[in-house]
Amino acid sequence: MTPRPYKREAPGTQPANAYPGYGSTAQRAPQRAPFALAQTLTEITGPTFASGWAGRDRTDLTRGPSGEAIGERIIVTGRVVDEDGVAVPSTLVEVWQANAAGRYRHAGDEHDAPLDPNFSGVGQFLTGPDGSYRFVTIRPGAYPWSNHSNAWRPAHIHISVFGPGFATRLVTQMYFPGDPLQPLDPIFNSVPDAAARARLVAAYAHDVTVEGRALGFRFDIVLRGHAATPEHP
Repeated sequence: MTPRPYKREAPGTQPANAYPGYGSTAQRAPQRAPFALAQTLTEITGPTFASGWAGRDRTDLTRGPSGEAIGERIIVTGRVVDEDGVAVPSTLVEVWQANAAGRYRHAGDEHDAPLDPNFSGVGQFLTGPDGSYRFVTIRPGAYPWSNHSNAWRPAHIHISVFGPGFATRLVTQMYFPGDPLQPLDPIFNSVPDAAARARLVAAYAHDVTVEGRALGFRFDIVLRGHAATPEHP
Protein backbone atom coordinates (compact mmCIF):
# COMPACT_ATOMS: atom_id res chain seq x y z
CA MET A 1 0.00 0.00 0.00
CA THR A 2 1.34 3.42 -0.95
CA PRO A 3 1.36 5.76 2.11
CA ARG A 4 -1.11 8.61 1.77
CA PRO A 5 0.56 12.05 2.09
CA TYR A 6 -0.50 14.24 4.96
CA LYS A 7 -2.40 17.45 4.31
CA ARG A 8 -0.81 20.71 5.37
CA GLU A 9 -1.84 22.23 8.67
CA ALA A 10 -3.60 25.58 8.81
CA PRO A 11 -1.29 28.56 9.53
CA GLY A 12 -1.02 29.28 13.25
CA THR A 13 -1.94 25.75 14.29
CA GLN A 14 1.39 24.83 15.87
CA PRO A 15 3.59 26.83 18.30
CA ALA A 16 6.95 28.17 17.20
CA ASN A 17 10.03 26.19 18.22
CA ALA A 18 11.23 29.22 20.19
CA TYR A 19 8.57 31.18 22.07
CA PRO A 20 9.97 34.02 24.25
CA GLY A 21 7.18 33.78 26.81
CA TYR A 22 8.06 30.16 27.55
CA GLY A 23 11.62 30.31 28.86
CA SER A 24 12.51 26.64 28.36
CA THR A 25 12.23 26.96 24.60
CA ALA A 26 15.43 29.02 24.62
CA GLN A 27 17.31 25.80 25.45
CA ARG A 28 15.10 23.40 23.49
CA ALA A 29 14.65 25.20 20.19
CA PRO A 30 17.05 24.25 17.37
CA GLN A 31 19.60 26.88 16.43
CA ARG A 32 19.92 25.76 12.82
CA ALA A 33 17.39 25.27 10.05
CA PRO A 34 15.85 21.76 10.10
CA PHE A 35 16.29 19.36 7.22
CA ALA A 36 14.08 16.48 6.17
CA LEU A 37 15.04 12.83 6.56
CA ALA A 38 13.22 10.60 4.11
CA GLN A 39 11.08 7.94 5.80
CA THR A 40 11.04 4.40 4.52
CA LEU A 41 8.05 2.07 4.62
CA THR A 42 9.33 0.70 7.96
CA GLU A 43 9.01 4.05 9.74
CA ILE A 44 5.65 4.81 8.17
CA THR A 45 3.88 1.52 8.85
CA GLY A 46 5.32 0.01 12.01
CA PRO A 47 5.54 -1.18 14.63
CA THR A 48 1.94 -1.74 15.62
CA PHE A 49 0.78 -1.77 19.22
CA ALA A 50 -2.08 -4.30 19.06
CA SER A 51 0.38 -7.20 19.46
CA GLY A 52 0.90 -6.35 23.13
CA TRP A 53 4.22 -4.59 22.66
CA ALA A 54 2.90 -1.57 24.60
CA GLY A 55 1.98 -3.54 27.69
CA ARG A 56 -1.30 -3.71 29.58
CA ASP A 57 -3.89 -0.97 29.34
CA ARG A 58 -4.28 1.23 32.38
CA THR A 59 -7.45 3.24 32.03
CA ASP A 60 -8.42 3.89 35.66
CA LEU A 61 -5.92 6.19 37.36
CA THR A 62 -8.08 6.60 40.48
CA ARG A 63 -7.36 3.18 41.98
CA GLY A 64 -4.10 2.86 43.88
CA PRO A 65 -2.40 0.13 45.89
CA SER A 66 -4.33 0.87 49.09
CA GLY A 67 -7.52 2.58 47.92
CA GLU A 68 -8.93 5.37 45.80
CA ALA A 69 -7.10 8.53 44.87
CA ILE A 70 -8.15 11.82 46.49
CA GLY A 71 -9.83 14.48 44.41
CA GLU A 72 -12.60 15.12 41.91
CA ARG A 73 -13.12 12.07 39.69
CA ILE A 74 -13.49 12.76 35.98
CA ILE A 75 -13.93 10.67 32.84
CA VAL A 76 -12.12 11.73 29.67
CA THR A 77 -13.12 10.26 26.32
CA GLY A 78 -12.67 11.07 22.67
CA ARG A 79 -11.46 9.78 19.31
CA VAL A 80 -8.11 9.80 17.56
CA VAL A 81 -8.60 10.48 13.85
CA ASP A 82 -6.51 11.54 10.87
CA GLU A 83 -6.89 14.73 8.85
CA ASP A 84 -9.84 13.23 6.92
CA GLY A 85 -11.70 12.15 10.06
CA VAL A 86 -10.75 8.50 9.55
CA ALA A 87 -10.29 6.60 12.81
CA VAL A 88 -6.79 5.62 13.96
CA PRO A 89 -7.43 2.28 15.71
CA SER A 90 -5.13 0.23 17.94
CA THR A 91 -2.69 3.06 18.52
CA LEU A 92 -1.00 3.84 21.80
CA VAL A 93 -2.19 6.76 23.92
CA GLU A 94 -0.21 7.69 27.05
CA VAL A 95 -1.28 10.24 29.67
CA TRP A 96 0.47 11.80 32.68
CA GLN A 97 -0.59 14.54 35.06
CA ALA A 98 -0.31 16.19 38.45
CA ASN A 99 -2.56 15.09 41.31
CA ALA A 100 -5.48 17.05 42.77
CA ALA A 101 -3.04 19.20 44.78
CA GLY A 102 -1.00 20.08 41.70
CA ARG A 103 2.00 17.80 42.28
CA TYR A 104 3.57 15.17 40.05
CA ARG A 105 4.88 11.90 41.40
CA HIS A 106 8.34 12.71 40.10
CA ALA A 107 11.65 13.31 41.84
CA GLY A 108 12.06 16.61 40.06
CA ASP A 109 8.82 18.09 41.37
CA GLU A 110 9.68 20.23 44.41
CA HIS A 111 6.21 21.75 44.89
CA ASP A 112 5.36 21.48 48.59
CA ALA A 113 1.85 20.20 47.89
CA PRO A 114 1.10 16.71 49.29
CA LEU A 115 1.57 13.51 47.34
CA ASP A 116 -1.26 10.99 47.10
CA PRO A 117 -0.05 7.41 47.73
CA ASN A 118 -2.91 6.09 45.59
CA PHE A 119 -2.30 8.30 42.56
CA SER A 120 0.61 7.78 40.18
CA GLY A 121 -0.83 10.10 37.53
CA VAL A 122 0.19 7.79 34.66
CA GLY A 123 -1.96 5.79 32.24
CA GLN A 124 -1.77 4.09 28.86
CA PHE A 125 -4.23 2.38 26.53
CA LEU A 126 -4.94 1.52 22.92
CA THR A 127 -7.64 3.18 20.83
CA GLY A 128 -10.62 1.06 19.79
CA PRO A 129 -11.70 0.10 16.25
CA ASP A 130 -13.39 3.49 15.85
CA GLY A 131 -10.37 5.37 17.22
CA SER A 132 -12.03 5.92 20.59
CA TYR A 133 -10.39 6.05 24.00
CA ARG A 134 -11.63 6.51 27.56
CA PHE A 135 -9.95 6.82 30.93
CA VAL A 136 -10.93 7.72 34.50
CA THR A 137 -8.74 10.03 36.53
CA ILE A 138 -8.61 12.84 39.06
CA ARG A 139 -8.97 16.43 37.92
CA PRO A 140 -5.43 17.86 38.26
CA GLY A 141 -4.70 20.95 40.31
CA ALA A 142 -2.87 24.09 39.22
CA TYR A 143 0.74 24.40 40.31
CA PRO A 144 3.44 27.10 40.48
CA TRP A 145 6.42 27.10 38.15
CA SER A 146 9.48 29.30 37.76
CA ASN A 147 8.94 30.63 34.24
CA HIS A 148 8.08 34.15 35.45
CA SER A 149 6.90 36.00 38.55
CA ASN A 150 3.92 34.37 40.32
CA ALA A 151 3.53 31.90 37.47
CA TRP A 152 0.93 29.11 37.74
CA ARG A 153 0.14 26.42 35.20
CA PRO A 154 -3.56 25.92 34.53
CA ALA A 155 -4.97 22.45 35.13
CA HIS A 156 -3.97 20.15 32.29
CA ILE A 157 -3.31 16.55 31.30
CA HIS A 158 -0.33 15.61 29.12
CA ILE A 159 -1.22 13.29 26.23
CA SER A 160 1.06 11.39 23.87
CA VAL A 161 -0.46 9.77 20.79
CA PHE A 162 1.22 7.56 18.21
CA GLY A 163 -0.27 7.83 14.73
CA PRO A 164 -0.40 5.08 12.08
CA GLY A 165 3.35 4.53 12.45
CA PHE A 166 6.00 4.77 15.14
CA ALA A 167 7.48 7.96 13.65
CA THR A 168 4.21 9.94 13.85
CA ARG A 169 3.97 10.87 17.51
CA LEU A 170 2.01 13.84 18.84
CA VAL A 171 2.64 15.19 22.35
CA THR A 172 0.04 17.70 23.50
CA GLN A 173 -1.86 18.95 26.56
CA MET A 174 -5.56 18.90 27.34
CA TYR A 175 -6.99 21.84 29.30
CA PHE A 176 -10.33 22.37 31.04
CA PRO A 177 -13.08 24.83 30.11
CA GLY A 178 -13.41 28.07 32.07
CA ASP A 179 -9.93 28.02 33.64
CA PRO A 180 -8.93 31.64 34.47
CA LEU A 181 -5.22 30.78 34.28
CA GLN A 182 -5.27 29.96 30.56
CA PRO A 183 -4.97 33.60 29.35
CA LEU A 184 -1.88 33.96 31.59
CA ASP A 185 -0.13 30.76 30.53
CA PRO A 186 2.65 31.10 27.92
CA ILE A 187 2.55 27.42 26.98
CA PHE A 188 -1.17 27.54 26.18
CA ASN A 189 -0.76 30.87 24.38
CA SER A 190 2.24 29.75 22.33
CA VAL A 191 -0.29 28.45 19.79
CA PRO A 192 -0.83 31.56 17.60
CA ASP A 193 -4.32 30.93 16.26
CA ALA A 194 -7.23 31.31 18.71
CA ALA A 195 -9.28 28.58 17.01
CA ALA A 196 -6.34 26.17 17.25
CA ARG A 197 -5.87 27.04 20.96
CA ALA A 198 -9.54 26.27 21.54
CA ARG A 199 -8.93 22.73 20.28
CA LEU A 200 -6.69 22.19 23.33
CA VAL A 201 -9.65 22.72 25.68
CA ALA A 202 -11.85 19.72 26.43
CA ALA A 203 -15.63 20.09 26.32
CA TYR A 204 -17.88 19.13 29.21
CA ALA A 205 -19.89 16.06 28.15
CA HIS A 206 -23.02 15.39 30.15
CA ASP A 207 -23.62 12.12 28.27
CA VAL A 208 -20.25 10.89 29.54
CA THR A 209 -20.89 12.00 33.14
CA VAL A 210 -21.76 9.18 35.53
CA GLU A 211 -24.44 10.13 38.02
CA GLY A 212 -23.11 10.44 41.55
CA ARG A 213 -19.63 9.38 40.46
CA ALA A 214 -17.70 11.49 37.95
CA LEU A 215 -17.99 14.40 35.51
CA GLY A 216 -17.32 13.68 31.84
CA PHE A 217 -15.18 15.53 29.30
CA ARG A 218 -14.69 14.95 25.57
CA PHE A 219 -11.36 15.61 23.84
CA ASP A 220 -10.93 14.53 20.22
CA ILE A 221 -7.42 14.41 18.77
CA VAL A 222 -6.73 15.11 15.09
CA LEU A 223 -3.37 14.01 13.68
CA ARG A 224 -2.25 16.63 11.15
CA GLY A 225 -4.35 18.46 8.56
CA HIS A 226 -6.43 21.64 8.73
CA ALA A 227 -8.00 20.85 12.13
CA ALA A 228 -4.88 19.36 13.73
CA THR A 229 -4.53 19.25 17.49
CA PRO A 230 -1.65 21.60 18.47
CA GLU A 231 1.44 20.04 19.93
CA HIS A 232 3.40 20.93 23.05
CA PRO A 233 6.01 23.60 22.20
